[in-house]
Amino acid sequence: MIYLVEHFYSIQGEGKFIGTPSVFFRFGGCNLKCPSFGEYFVKGKKVFGCDSVRAVNRKLFEGDWQKIESSQTLIDILEDHLQNLDFKPHVVLTGGEPLLYWNDEVFYTFVQYLIENGFIVTIETNATIKIDFAKFPAYKDVIFAMAVKLSNSGDPYEKRVNKEAIKAIVENTAYSFFKFTLARGIIEFNAYDEIVDIVGEYPEVEVFCMPLGDRLDILRKNDKIVAEFCLLHGFIYSDRLQVRLWNRERMR
Repeated sequence: MIYLVEHFYSIQGEGKFIGTPSVFFRFGGCNLKCPSFGEYFVKGKKVFGCDSVRAVNRKLFEGDWQKIESSQTLIDILEDHLQNLDFKPHVVLTGGEPLLYWNDEVFYTFVQYLIENGFIVTIETNATIKIDFAKFPAYKDVIFAMAVKLSNSGDPYEKRVNKEAIKAIVENTAYSFFKFTLARGIIEFNAYDEIVDIVGEYPEVEVFCMPLGDRLDILRKNDKIVAEFCLLHGFIYSDRLQVRLWNRERMR
């Protein structure tokens, strides 16, 4: 059983395909807490964690979680988004952590459909869940945006870094990339060493670094120092274009 929290058509705001028209499917559930990433006041309560709070906190947002029992439901949603388009947008499967459902029949059948019908598919993942690419070969044609969490997430190393899962993705896909979220504190502490620990075995894999912030005022506090960090170490700077354009507006 899988849960869909929201779906929308927008531009990709982060990483390799920034600015690309994309249909997003945001799935519910995550295996990390990321308590240090921010605080939000939701329905009168203070909530700590990632900016995709609706896809993580089921208790507060259960009404947004749609139970999906057939891949055809997801295909129909996609078709609705395509009605007024004369091209195939990218399709982004995000969360939460979408790979919680990697071996679910409904989720995998949808991935198969997308690949077989020529869509470029990105799965945004924290790369902590190891996929069996031999048994589920459609994932070999997916692009994985590996947003591996650093110590500034607040989760312990053993929960947020799974090198076997990362290795499986890198070795079985034609193209995937790393994406790290940084702020001044982690940069001044040991961001470089943490990143090298994760990516050091894969010099061929591109590394994107983006500033922490789901609001424009927070983004502006971190963007320049992250850009300077990239200039110093040869990483690729990624803005968060959805924040730059729409601030905290939902489904953007």
